[in-house]
Amino acid sequence: MLKEDIKKLLFDGTVIPAHPLALTRELQLDEHKQRGLTRYYMASGAGGVAVGVHTTQFEIRDPEVGLYEKVLEIAAEEIGTAALERPFIKVAGICGLTDQALNEARIAVKHGYDLGLVSMAAFKAQSEAEIIAHVTKVAQVIPVFGFYLQAAIGGRVYSYDFWQQFAEIPNVYAIKVAAFNRYQTLDVVRAVAHSGRRDEIALYTGNDDNIVADLLTPYRFEIQGQTIEKRFVGGLLGHWAVWTERAVALFRNIKQTLATGNPDMDSMLSTNIAVTDMNAAIFDPAHAFHGCITGVHEVLRRQGLMEGIWTLNPNETLSPGQYEEITRVIEAYPHLVDDAFVARFLEKEVNAI
Repeated sequence: MLKEDIKKLLFDGTVIPAHPLALTRELQLDEHKQRGLTRYYMASGAGGVAVGVHTTQFEIRDPEVGLYEKVLEIAAEEIGTAALERPFIKVAGICGLTDQALNEARIAVKHGYDLGLVSMAAFKAQSEAEIIAHVTKVAQVIPVFGFYLQAAIGGRVYSYDFWQQFAEIPNVYAIKVAAFNRYQTLDVVRAVAHSGRRDEIALYTGNDDNIVADLLTPYRFEIQGQTIEKRFVGGLLGHWAVWTERAVALFRNIKQTLATGNPDMDSMLSTNIAVTDMNAAIFDPAHAFHGCITGVHEVLRRQGLMEGIWTLNPNETLSPGQYEEITRVIEAYPHLVDDAFVARFLEKEVNAI
C-alpha cells in the first residue's frame, strides 16, 4: 500500500522527472554526477523522480552492464540522506515479461520505492488478457503506475475494454499516458472515469507535444446521471529532466490558475506552444525521436550537471541539426530555462564538499 502522504501528493499532482544516467567518457557510471542529478531534482522542487525508465537507458539491464539496481539504490540513498520535510515520490521503472518484471519489482521494494512504472513494451503479440494478468501479478508486489506508450512512439494500441480492466486492478494508483494520440488518450481517461476505482487512480501526462494543455484540460463524462471529471494532475516526463526548476514553477502556476478559476488562457496556450517547441528540440521528433536521450544529456551537459552526452548505446547520438535546435530554443525562451538556478545549485554543491 502507498503511504498516505505519498498517495496525497500523487493524487494532488506533481512534477516527476525521468532520471537520466550519468556516464564517464569510458561509459562507466559517473556516480558523483548521478547523485548530483538526484539532488538537483530535489532542490528544484520536484515531487519525485522516476529511475530505471527510458531516460535512464534500458541498457542498464543488460547483463554486461548490470546497473539497474545500482541506479535505484543511488537515488534512494540521496533521497533518504536529504531528509526532506515533504513527501517525495520514488518511482522505479519495471520492464520485461513477467519473471523479469517481478524481479525488478522486488528490487524496487527492497530499496523503498513507492510505485513501479510498468512498461508493457515487451508484450508484442500477447493478448490483452495476458497483459492484464501480468500487471495484476506485478501489482501484488508493488503499487503500480501504469504506462500507455502509444503507437506513435513505438508502443501498441490498447482497447477501451483493456483500460477498463486495467483500472479495476487493485493496487494500480496512477496511469501515465504518452498522449500523442488524442483518441487513444480519451480511451484511457474515459475508461478510468467509468471504473469503480475512478477516485483511486491519478492520471499523469507523459512525453508528448501538448504538456501544458494536458494539464489544463478537463475530461467530463455523464455517467449514471452525474458529471464525472478527470484531469491529468501531473506529469512523469523525460522533458522535465531538464530545466526542472522552471518546470516546477510553471506547474505551480498552472495549478494556481486552475484553483482560481480565472485563467489567462491566451498566455497559457502560448506557453504550451513554447514548451512544445522546446520539447521538439530535446526529443527530436524530426528524426523519429532518435536523439531523445542525448538531447536531454546535451542540456544537462551545457549546464554542468553532466560531463558529456555519452550513452550505453553507441548508436544514440544527437541528430543532424539537433545541437543548433537546442541552442535556438534556449535563446528563444529564456524564461523557461533554469541556467541561473543550476549555477547557484552547483556553487552550493562545491561549497558543501
